[in-house]
Amino acid sequence: MSGQLHPEDFPELRGGLIADKELAPFTWLRVGGPAELLFLPKDEADLAMFMAQKSTETPVFVLGAGSNLLIRDGGLPGVVIRLGAGFGQMQVEAENRIRVGAAVPDRVLAKFAAKNAIDGLSFYAGIPGTIGGALRMNAGCYETETADVLIEAVVIDGLGRRRIVPAAELDYAYRHCSAPKDWIFVEALYAGTPGDPAKITQKMNEITARREQSQPIREKTGGSTFKNPDGAKSWQLIDAAGGRGRRVGAAQMSEQHCNFMINTGGAKAAELEELGNSIQRSVLENSGIELEWEIKRVGSHGE
Repeated sequence: MSGQLHPEDFPELRGGLIADKELAPFTWLRVGGPAELLFLPKDEADLAMFMAQKSTETPVFVLGAGSNLLIRDGGLPGVVIRLGAGFGQMQVEAENRIRVGAAVPDRVLAKFAAKNAIDGLSFYAGIPGTIGGALRMNAGCYETETADVLIEAVVIDGLGRRRIVPAAELDYAYRHCSAPKDWIFVEALYAGTPGDPAKITQKMNEITARREQSQPIREKTGGSTFKNPDGAKSWQLIDAAGGRGRRVGAAQMSEQHCNFMINTGGAKAAELEELGNSIQRSVLENSGIELEWEIKRVGSHGE
């Protein structure tokens, strides 16, 4: 770490500022080094003040649920921002619309929509992340994705300015969003359709059951490791290349779903990344297709 950032550099902030905070406990894979500085903003105004005050050269990384994230063993320089309760609001607006904060877990939004007889958001029951992450990567599952239901997003930009951005301007594609990297999503407005709470809940239960049957959700995992290439399924390509169950140290490709990496206990981030890289090489050699990482890898490799 550079040692150039200190909590006392930002005396006006109301949220928590913690130096050299270990980040592994915040991720589903339970690996990774520390953040040079971890910032837990109190609310949107606190976040905007920080973004306006910080140097434009200071690296900033937003950490959500950590469900599809691999933080390398050397940790993250600059500031890691984690949104909390101040970004957890949910409210129903007219015409089956829901306004929701970026820190709300995806599955919580799905349940809230069902309770309020709003259909169209049940797919979020199958995504293990937060709304902020869903907005950033156009998260989706079972033939529906964020772009299908989003009206607009609210962001704080790199200079601390609040922007309301229509969904069309985010230029969504499969697991992709064209928003500038220094934009921080803080809120979303979704459009659903009228529905029956019991039927919506049944649909959510089916999605949850399907996940439990097909994915190692009770393990230390990071969700789908690789994106599906056009016209193919990553897990089938991995299986055909002999990747199911492959190990590098304490890192393993799941026997249950071979597009999922597992930390079997005490794995290093380097082992997980090398496992993924070895799968990429095997699939390329076997099928001629180069898989693209879906898990986001960030930070330095360390010593």
